[in-house]
Amino acid sequence: MAKRAKPAAKRKPAVLKPPRVGNGELLTLLDFVRYAVSRFAEAELVFAHGTTDPLAEAAFLVCEALHLHPDQFETFATARVTAAEGRKILDLIARRVTTRKPAAYLVNKIYMRGLPFYVDERTIVPRSFIGELLDDHFSGDDEDGGSLISDPAQVENVLDLCTGSGCLAILASRNFPNAAIDAVDISRDALEVAARNVADYGLQDRLTLHRGDLFKPLGERRYDLIISNPPYVDAEGMAALPRECRAEPKLALDGGADGLDIVRRILDEAAAHLTPEGGLLCEIGRCRPQLEDAYPALPLLWLDTEDSEGEVFWIAASDL
Repeated sequence: MAKRAKPAAKRKPAVLKPPRVGNGELLTLLDFVRYAVSRFAEAELVFAHGTTDPLAEAAFLVCEALHLHPDQFETFATARVTAAEGRKILDLIARRVTTRKPAAYLVNKIYMRGLPFYVDERTIVPRSFIGELLDDHFSGDDEDGGSLISDPAQVENVLDLCTGSGCLAILASRNFPNAAIDAVDISRDALEVAARNVADYGLQDRLTLHRGDLFKPLGERRYDLIISNPPYVDAEGMAALPRECRAEPKLALDGGADGLDIVRRILDEAAAHLTPEGGLLCEIGRCRPQLEDAYPALPLLWLDTEDSEGEVFWIAASDL
């Protein structure tokens, strides 16, 4: 009787061992960035939290591990990394791959317009285009006819709705040096993060945080400028969120069936809180078609940035 052949042994999946540090494999900042890019590509990570591609995210993590500003990367790109620093970098890379948390949560930091802000899981990772638009269209420089205000110094009151970590309110305080800033969020957790950032920039006397539902905690106050980056992800988008985005508070993302639940309320109520010469600057992601269908008569001015087209609108108080 013929013997039954033994089944072939199952092969265990190969385990990628971390490279050796300072032993001829990884030496310089560039070496670690290249390694990180390869790991990120292999893991098919998603980049949507302040960096847009694996190279930018790798450079960000390496710089944060070494306490360098991102602008310093090129200066030190070929510098060697110590063994202790290398282990720290490799740990960050591994955690980014295995947890799929946004890199900003791993290092508790994000940069907007070159400025650092503290972030953690209590608030959405800020990545708004509004900071760039404040610099480009609210500087008072009208040589190209693109400024929406004549003099930033004359802006007295600014409101940031759905402030999250407070970064846009802080950026606004720099753009409008004489303005008192109010910032509102419904999340107590998010406001705790915002309070830390406000304190870090020493703005407690100029920037007031309010907890509540949009305009409700503000009474009848009026503002020269309202800015907002509200929740605007529609139901289809929420169902398809990558793991990185699912690490963020759902409250900060979910905009209802068509993404406009909060945006509608802001548009419907903003006129009662704007000065006659004021206006609303609001980011809505990819909801432009839905918004124009819902408000066909509103003369919305769409403002583009280096990385966005038709995702932020401006409307004057007189048109509301």
